[in-house]
Amino acid sequence: MREDFLHYLWRLARFELRDLRTTEGQPLTIQQFGIHNIHAGPDFDDARIQLDGLHWAGKVEMHLRSSEWYDHGHHEDPAYDGVILHVVLEEDRPVYRRDGSRIPCLELRHRIPAGARNRYWRLLHNEYWVPCQTQLSAVPEPVRTLWLQRVLAERLIRRSERFAQRLEATGRDWEAAFYHAVARVMGGKVNGEAMEMLAGSLPLRILQKHKHSLLQLEALLFGQSGLLPEPAPEEAPYVGQLRREYQLLRTKYQLTPLPATAWRFLRMRPNNFPTVRIAQLACLYHRSGQLFGKALAAADERELENMFCVSLSNYWREHFRFGATADRRTGRLGAAAVRSLLINAVAPAYFTYARLRTDDRYHDRALALLEALPPENNAVITRWNRLGWPARSAAETQALLELKSSYCEATRCTTCAVGCAILNRPEADGAPRLTLNEAARAYRLVG
Repeated sequence: MREDFLHYLWRLARFELRDLRTTEGQPLTIQQFGIHNIHAGPDFDDARIQLDGLHWAGKVEMHLRSSEWYDHGHHEDPAYDGVILHVVLEEDRPVYRRDGSRIPCLELRHRIPAGARNRYWRLLHNEYWVPCQTQLSAVPEPVRTLWLQRVLAERLIRRSERFAQRLEATGRDWEAAFYHAVARVMGGKVNGEAMEMLAGSLPLRILQKHKHSLLQLEALLFGQSGLLPEPAPEEAPYVGQLRREYQLLRTKYQLTPLPATAWRFLRMRPNNFPTVRIAQLACLYHRSGQLFGKALAAADERELENMFCVSLSNYWREHFRFGATADRRTGRLGAAAVRSLLINAVAPAYFTYARLRTDDRYHDRALALLEALPPENNAVITRWNRLGWPARSAAETQALLELKSSYCEATRCTTCAVGCAILNRPEADGAPRLTLNEAARAYRLVG
């Protein structure tokens, strides 16, 4: 058992509430369970209890064993002086505040419904792809739909915070932050970090100075990537031109290139090779040096898609990397790559813009963009489809990806609406059922 199960039991009043007493025998009435604190400090704020006839207001801390209070150093932390109740699975040691007063303790080990405990154990200890997959069909669709909306918001907030960090790092330059985001997305999972390092080594202001020359843009990007090859006897004239241009520009701007070892080519489709993506990035900024401004002004997803549809220069239509001619021609950014940019760069940028500029229009546009785009096609979404949870839009696929990575893989079932719906099923209760009055009181307390 983990401590988060105790949080779940307390948050939803899922334990036996009759005749509550502390481990010292004091009568206890819970008047308000408090607000779950997800930051540092005690687990619940603003709780209200009646203890031996006296009313107390303050914080509640939870542990599996009471001795963890000392293991975690709470006895030396002033933030825990306001704890009015220690809720534990088992009290193995009395706990005292810094002033020497004993903290009342509520022990839950004999108050947990057997069915809920067993269901939690099965969720926590299995080898399924997602812990609840054998019980997923029992969860009502409205519960799943509403939870996906919540999880999508969490994903957008998290990505918005990452974009805000880029914004601060670039001196609050929205175009530069968007340039970093676009580069990262174009690199994909394998080369995303290297692409963002490339953007960091080559400021957007330098690219903007040379936006009218595609050759110079390519020279700057390929030179900085470290992927420009050494001179060879039979190399294409274009490669020699890139090298000469880069040497001049490198000296002019005092640039330091990345090591070629930063890039990965193995087990990748040729269209996703970093050389192809760098060539496409050069074409994007040759076409427009103000991509973020254009994204803000775009009327809908179709206009955004057109913004990212660029054709490669002649050399890169016939090559996937420097050297040998490709056996098939490359072309524009593919539809899937463009949609990835809209999902992973444009939508988070809109969401950040809405938060920092307090402009709700772009909050709505971020959500509308994801709703308008078709569902993504990847291994994770395929598995969700097989489990009977198909996605109808990119908004839902983004939420399902977040659900899998942030909740299922971490077995955060007690903080997931789907997991709670499974744990809360009436047949899970092995404890005596509450009277109507007691059930109504519990409902009022937990909201």
